[in-house]
Amino acid sequence: MIEPALDFGFFAVSLALLLNLWRLWRGPTVMDRVLAVDTMVINTIALIILFGIEQRTTMFFEAALLFAMFGFISTVAYCRFILRGDVIE
Repeated sequence: MIEPALDFGFFAVSLALLLNLWRLWRGPTVMDRVLAVDTMVINTIALIILFGIEQRTTMFFEAALLFAMFGFISTVAYCRFILRGDVIE
């Protein structure tokens, strides 16, 4: 019963990644592109978690947590760079 749900999840998240790539390419402003990359990080985390469920191992959950922390820090640093011109004061 879980296999069709995982297949649907992979399809939905992959479609979301493609739409994020479109927004990244067509985004009229820099902030639209930053939000597209941040959403792509979230969708990639979802794909990692779905793959971990499919493989029935917890190693992928730890990788998803590390990827989430890296994505958050990079988004904050890039937004500070856009707003202030430097990351470290």
